[in-house]
Amino acid sequence: MCKRARAVTVLLLSLTLAACQSSSTLSKPQSDRAKLAEINTELGGQYMSNGEYQIAMDKLKKAIELDPHHVDAHSTLGLLYSVLGQYELAEASFKQALHIDANNSAALNNYGQFLCQRGRYEEGEKSIMKAVENPLYRNAENAYYNAGVCALTGGRLEQADGNFRKALELDPQMAPALLQMAGLSLQQQHALQGRAYLQRYTALTEPNASSLWLGVQIERQLGGRDAEASYGLQLEKNFPDSPQTKLLLESKPK
Repeated sequence: MCKRARAVTVLLLSLTLAACQSSSTLSKPQSDRAKLAEINTELGGQYMSNGEYQIAMDKLKKAIELDPHHVDAHSTLGLLYSVLGQYELAEASFKQALHIDANNSAALNNYGQFLCQRGRYEEGEKSIMKAVENPLYRNAENAYYNAGVCALTGGRLEQADGNFRKALELDPQMAPALLQMAGLSLQQQHALQGRAYLQRYTALTEPNASSLWLGVQIERQLGGRDAEASYGLQLEKNFPDSPQTKLLLESKPK
């Protein structure tokens, strides 16, 4: 009897171990698929950034095939469709991402940016602001910046001002937000404030045609003739064929 009991015990133990091994074997491919989906999503984003759109499309679709619930894959595919001008497919991809996870901040930010680009400013800003409700969202400054651009494009200057300021609270060295605040300050007839923002911007990055033309306009409003001339010379010398240089030349007294 004892031998028989031991045999049964050994048999049960063997079955238990086999079941555990079988479970592990079944779960491993799923884990591998999720990992491969993540890799393909990252590659898709990189190829998209490099302008290699077909390869990006292949990688993102592969990621979704491997893991149909991969939120970032659907969201990034939405961005790619938007770049390609396939707006219905873009919106469908964003909605699918948010159907999987309605509170995913990255997807909310991407979708909001897409809506703003399509002229749906209130919807877009609402989506972006929902993204920053998550205190753990690491790219909140980018979301506030996108909300600022959305509000500015929609003609809501005060809202844009608040969003850009919030972005700069989170990242005081966010160059695009500094440039936007310089231009917005000029638009609101606060040229001295605009000068300060532009100086902060210039300390962080090389001047471009937009920043130099903005400098010309700010200094004109403030009466800083030497600074205006300096901005103008740099603009004509470094960006002779730019639209901003054309505006500069057209604005000079005949």
